[in-house]
Amino acid sequence: MTAMHPTDGRARHVLEAISSRRAIRAFRPDPVPHAAIRQILDAAARAPSGSNIQPWQVVVVTGEALRLLGTELVRLSLSGEAGETEYAYYPRQWREPYLARRRKVGWALYGSLGIERGQTDRMARQHARNFCFFDAPVGLIFTLDRDMEQGSWLDLGMFVQNVMIAACGLGLDTCPQAAFCSYHQLISKRLSIPADRQIVMGMALGYADPRAPENNFETEREPVEQFARFIDTLHSNEGRNGPRVSDCPDAQIT
Repeated sequence: MTAMHPTDGRARHVLEAISSRRAIRAFRPDPVPHAAIRQILDAAARAPSGSNIQPWQVVVVTGEALRLLGTELVRLSLSGEAGETEYAYYPRQWREPYLARRRKVGWALYGSLGIERGQTDRMARQHARNFCFFDAPVGLIFTLDRDMEQGSWLDLGMFVQNVMIAACGLGLDTCPQAAFCSYHQLISKRLSIPADRQIVMGMALGYADPRAPENNFETEREPVEQFARFIDTLHSNEGRNGPRVSDCPDAQIT
């Protein structure tokens, strides 16, 4: 079965952009044209949102402001001064299979840089690079109004994904970063973000440095059979447990 019409160039380009997106952790200093940033955000704003409320806000940081903010945040990170996030991004109790996946990507990153177990100083310096946006020429800070509910967080996620895919379409690279939430108070102060807005994440935007070893490892993704079920028939079972859903014969259950 053909997944898309063979002459549908749009479908091909969209799929290529999605499949080629990677988190880049070293950027070239080449500036990103202001018009390109606006084009990316304009395209990303086509993301769906509940009742079209479009709850996302973005602060675009470049130039001297980016350099000063990054320098201050890196210094804080390396000083050991712990930040405090306002929401739990990760599970409070790690378990499998998520723990193994987290460890695998972490050691793949450190391994690409020659960082070995026990080299805590080198690990800390690599983590601190988050806060200078990995030397990207553009930093994005994404916020939501504090009175928004969980649905708006879903909306923001779709908007952020659109930003990354649109950037790929223009030959640019990105790295989505939750690390900035650790220093949300300082960032809000420096960027004049109102108190009624919550910093959700940041993102580096620019051109990948192909020579950087940390850009040359690829994270794995689980096959479709591991996270999807395909159902085309419903069977009702009016027993004690109520209606029952059974899978189609070729569905794979794991």
